[in-house]
Amino acid sequence: MNLELKNKTAFISGSTAGIGFAIAESLLREGASVIINGRTPASIDKAVAELKQVSNEADVRGIAADFSKPEEVYELIGKLPDVDILINNAGIFEPKAFTDIPDEDWFRFFDVNVMSGVRLSRHLLPKMLAKNWGRIIFISSESAVFIPDEMIHYGMTKTAQLAVSRGLAELTKGTGVTVNSILPGPTRSRGVEGFIEDMAKSGNTSTTQVETDFFKNLRPTSLLQRFATVTEVANTVTYYVSPLASATNGAAIRVEGGLIRSIL
Repeated sequence: MNLELKNKTAFISGSTAGIGFAIAESLLREGASVIINGRTPASIDKAVAELKQVSNEADVRGIAADFSKPEEVYELIGKLPDVDILINNAGIFEPKAFTDIPDEDWFRFFDVNVMSGVRLSRHLLPKMLAKNWGRIIFISSESAVFIPDEMIHYGMTKTAQLAVSRGLAELTKGTGVTVNSILPGPTRSRGVEGFIEDMAKSGNTSTTQVETDFFKNLRPTSLLQRFATVTEVANTVTYYVSPLASATNGAAIRVEGGLIRSIL
């Protein structure tokens, strides 16, 4: 299927690894130009070199910025060219008992996970509306709906992203711009991979057993009963940023393996 993404330029925050990197790879395969982002020039150079292997025509470059530092985000915004597609993917997570989460962590999680997308969208949405075409995607999570008791502060930020995304969609009424959220379920990203390996070592067991126990005990409603791959998430994102998905706006699109039981 031709997703009509040639001559479109995409920016993806937090994209030197994991879901963001997989989205970049998928968009490049569809002929889009891609700007990735990581915290350091070294991480960007490594990712760009890997992404250029997609094809001889892969048009990819990167801009370094640490999204925990607003001043670096504003500097990045000043370097952005005309962007057709914005993927708000930068984010952090950390399992921690509710009573152990200090105020500073609540604010830090909100600043990185929510305000990163707010700052980028505030800059790019008016430009998209002016040319009457654009796509903004917030990479939220099933944790926005199924709040995990082991990291409530993370779930809070994912729910906030849904609110921001839907609110921005209201500003696009009657235009060719859409704003949607994608809700991945448990996904085998770099961060999750490290979490699985740490759990296996501490429990003196295998990563396979950790995955089995995770879905049995912590996510028993999952129909997939395994971690999704980053490619599976990226495939969904790539479709919804394409011109073919023009009738989907203001939506929260699930890629969570049937974990959430509600129909709507």
